Amino acid sequence: MLYIINRSVSDGRSVALSAVAGLEIGNFFHVIAATVGLSAIIAASQTAFTAVKWIGAGYLVFVGVRTLVRKPAVFSDTSTSVTLRRSFTQGIIVNIFNPKVALFFLSFLPQFIDTGRGSPALQSLILGSTFVFIGCITDATYALTASALRTRLLTGQSLPFVQRYVAGTVFILLGAIAGTAAAPTSP
Repeated sequence: MLYIINRSVSDGRSVALSAVAGLEIGNFFHVIAATVGLSAIIAASQTAFTAVKWIGAGYLVFVGVRTLVRKPAVFSDTSTSVTLRRSFTQGIIVNIFNPKVALFFLSFLPQFIDTGRGSPALQSLILGSTFVFIGCITDATYALTASALRTRLLTGQSLPFVQRYVAGTVFILLGAIAGTAAAPTSP
């Protein structure tokens, strides 16, 4: 949610909605991974979990530092320094390399699988796809709400300076949080 709000305020509605699409593609990747067992392998392997965790955390910190050091952009209601494609790609990367998303789907989906009602894989895909669809709606709502507030925020003269530091700090904090993710323990 913080990633979406940050994109909305810093880059506008279109870029934020592109990020939402990327995030949800990343979520769907995790649905498929949980369905075929890849998430279970990552959860069971300390090395794989740690690699995914540090790749994701490192990427978020990289984006944060890059945001902090870049020259403040001149903001307007329509201009943005981030392309739709870049925002979409970043959304995918942020979610695919977030081990907490993998663990969420690995623990969430099996709770609702009824082996007496057909293929567990099909049920997992349907449940996961439903989650991704609902996520699209809620995340798009966050993006649209934050981008509507963006116009009001743009009237402040210090926004470009403040936004750069707030956005950069948020990305670095998200990276730090991702870096502290603990591997699941075996029962």
